[in-house]
This record gives sequence, C-alpha cells and structure tokens, in this order.
Amino acid sequence: MDKKKVIVSERIAEEGITLLKKYLEVDYREGISREELLAIIDQYDALIVRSVTKVDEELLQKASRLKVVGRAGNGIDNINVDVCTRHGILVANTPDSNTISAAEQTISLLLSSCRNTAWANSYLKRGTWDRKPFRGIELYGKTAGIVGLGRIGSMVATRLKAFNMKVIAYDPYISDQRFTRYGTEKKATLEELMQEADFITVHTPRNEETMHMIDEKMLSLAKNGVRVVNCARGGIIKETALLAALKSGKVASAGLDVFEKEPAINNPLFEFNQVVGTPHLGADTFEAQKRVGENIAEQVIMALKGDIVPNVVNLPTMLTEELQYLKPYITLAEKMGSIYYQTEKAPVGQIELTYSGPITRNETEILTIAFLKGLLHPVMDEKVNYINARLMAEDREIKVYERKEEQSPKRYKNLITARVKNNGHQLDVAGTLSRARQPLLVEINGYETEANLEGYVIMVENQDRPRVIGPFTTALGDKGVNIASMKVARKVKGETAIMLVNIDNQANDEVLERLGAIDGILNRPRLLKF
Repeated sequence: MDKKKVIVSERIAEEGITLLKKYLEVDYREGISREELLAIIDQYDALIVRSVTKVDEELLQKASRLKVVGRAGNGIDNINVDVCTRHGILVANTPDSNTISAAEQTISLLLSSCRNTAWANSYLKRGTWDRKPFRGIELYGKTAGIVGLGRIGSMVATRLKAFNMKVIAYDPYISDQRFTRYGTEKKATLEELMQEADFITVHTPRNEETMHMIDEKMLSLAKNGVRVVNCARGGIIKETALLAALKSGKVASAGLDVFEKEPAINNPLFEFNQVVGTPHLGADTFEAQKRVGENIAEQVIMALKGDIVPNVVNLPTMLTEELQYLKPYITLAEKMGSIYYQTEKAPVGQIELTYSGPITRNETEILTIAFLKGLLHPVMDEKVNYINARLMAEDREIKVYERKEEQSPKRYKNLITARVKNNGHQLDVAGTLSRARQPLLVEINGYETEANLEGYVIMVENQDRPRVIGPFTTALGDKGVNIASMKVARKVKGETAIMLVNIDNQANDEVLERLGAIDGILNRPRLLKF
C-alpha cells in the first residue's frame, strides 16, 4: 500500500522530519512559494506549517486529499479553522511543547527588566563602570498579577511562588480549583488585578476579546511604578498606551518578547533603557523546537491513522491522561450513535444525551461529537468525522441537548444515555464499559440487557414463552452462523422480550428472513454492525 504523503512548508526540527519519514512519504519544502503550494497541494494528505503559510479557503478548495493541517507551534492566526472544519480537515497544534521555554522567558524578562540587566550590559560593554543608574528592585514580598492562568500562566505562577511572591490571577474561563492548585488568589475582574499588582504578566491568546486588553484605562488603574511583561502575543498590551505610561513613569519597566507589528524594527518602545526586548524568542530553545517537531509529527501520524489526536484545535482539547481515560467511552458513544439508522429509517429531529457518574468530571463534548459521527455516518454522502460531525448535525437541523449527572441512576458507575427522536419515532439506548473497558449496551427501548457492541449483533423482538429461543438458535446453527454470546430481556413476564445475539459471521438476508418466519418471532430481525 502506498504511504500517505505530507508536505512540510516551513522549518521544523530534524527529529520531526525523521519521525515522519518512518510512516509517511515526506516532501520537505521549506520556503515554498504560495503559487507552487497551490499548484501541488492536491497531492498531499497532510500539511505541516508554522506561522507563514496561509491555510485559507483558496488553498483548501484545491486540497482534495487533505485530512490534517499541523501547526508546529501554538498560534493559529494563519489557519482558517472554520473553513478547515467545514471541509472535515483536522487542525492540530503543539500548545504544550514550548510551555517551559515560554514560562522561563517570562521569568528572564521580568528579572532582566527589574534589575536593568540588558541596559547595564550595554553600558558596561561601551567602556563605563558605574552602578548608579542601574539600581533595581527585588521580587521578594511583591505581588505578581497573572492575566491568563492556562498552561503557561500556571507554570509562571509556580516559578514566581519560589521567589516568595504573592501571586494573584485573572482568568474568567478557569475553574476555582485551578487557582487553588497553583496557589494563586483569584481576582474577579481585570481592574482588581491592575490595582493590586506590582508586576503584571499576560498569558492569553490574541483574539477580539484580548486585543488591547491592557490599554490606557487599565494602566491608569495600576500602581505607580508597575512593571509589565508580555511573552504571549503582541497587542494584548496596547503599545501606544504602554509608550505613554513609560514616558509618564506610571510603568517603571517592561519586558517584551512580542509586538503588535513583527518584525519589530525601529519600535518607539526601544528608545527606553528600561524596556528589555527580544525578537519573539519564547519558544526558541533547542529543547522546545525538538519537542515541537516531534510532537507535530506524532499528531499528524496519529491523525492519518484515524486515531484521536490530543491537541486538535477544532475539537475539545484534552490532556493526554484525560484522553486515555475517555478513549473507550468515545468508542462507546460512536457505536451507540450508529444504532439509530440501523433500526429506524426516519430522519432525526432531536437528540438528548445524558452523561452520568465520575465521567462527568471530564470534557464530555468529544463524546457528543462521537455519538453524532456514529449517527450520521450511514446516511451522509459527504465524509463525516470528528471534526465536522456537529456542523453536519446543525446543517440537518438536528437539535442536540446535553446533561450531566454526578451520580449514575443505575447500578453502573458511569453511564451514557441517549434518546433519539422525531415525529413518532424514538430510540432510547444506554451504554457503559465492561470490566475489560469494552463497549456494552445496557438498555434499549426500556429493555435492560448487557450486550457487547462488537462485530455483528442480531436484534429481534419475540414472544416471551417457551419454544421460541431454541428454534431461533437452531436455525442460526443450520445456516452455519456461530453464536458468540446472547442476551434476552423482558419488561413484563409472558409478554414481549428482546434478543440481542452476537454472532461471529455475518447473517445474510436469506438467514434473516428465515429467522423472522419462526413462530413467536414478532418481526424481521435486524442485523447491527459495529
């Protein structure tokens, strides 16, 4: 079988290229022109970029084979994620690979600006020995304000605590538990943080909400002599506002690794000796670049194999441990979703999903997406995958409702319950994992069972009386169909029961017709495939 092909349009570490070559055909085209990339992109299954290559509608219209775009780094400003999602193309990045390097660069700039290190170095090398202009301040006992307590912000918090600083933080999207975990005092508003902090460092993405988040108004609330650091994205701290605050003395020093316009040449902020600037070096360490290259290679390989990828931008992001825990539940949800169109021919109008038990402590959105993927796959002409499943459901005007319960209502520790309905048609299913962490159907339309969702399963309703199950299983044996396992369930004794029969080989239409003609069998059996 031919290897799948990946094109790498910008520089990544050699370790990443080596890893890619083990599994894929690699075309390394660092610096390829836009025109040339447009001409050949239809030949590739994957594209790896950094920050220069534009992945937009024009490119994706030509990328007929493309399944994944890998961003070797964190920011995705050059990738139109919405268009990728519409095309069913996975977008993955490497947010954790440069976390340590970015956090250390933050501390480096903070210390350098507080102690005038860069200014003193330049002064000394010009031939002057004089300590007087460079008297700095200590971090000990001061208050550090962190804006954004995500991966990098929390790592900065742990390092600042080592200096015996009081650490406060503002992040409206982070749980209270995370503030507690990293020993930071939560501030309800950015204004509160600005008023209390001696040092301010920002660690948020750049978007409409955060662009110029710290502007003239915010800086006016800060203490006189406040010191600021930005190793996140240029523009989060408004440069014109920072310039005015430096001139007035409101801001005593600044450490900047990023700028509103890059490359930053002749930036007026460089006129100030108390400003320490670096040319976007946050992720530029040997260790970080090696991790970035290897990480994006691993993710592209996983994506092309059809595995779940941890750092997918157009899917809920999960930690590796969380993904490993949820993986079998993702499989369970997808198989549960696939049952509806194998039993009903009516369109779906509404889906109600309930997640019960300790599973709810995790991000369950991926489970909903998996259920939708399983549901829509049999009836969609277009490819449906984890990336575009929710969009496909929206396009078909399927309403999706989700609910979480801390305690499972049944004897199972964790439970996924689904109700699929539309105009008189309804399917109720519930599932969990077996002790071997295999998908298990534990209820269907009110019948309690424990059927394995593997391979082929015959499902049929029957009269709850003697001399029905025996002839049914005998008929299967007569046709050379081996039974792997079998579950029979009823609601009321002597009325209607349901059989779920796992079989080793597929039963054809002739077999199903014969089974349906057996006395006591109430309908034509349905063959479910998982």
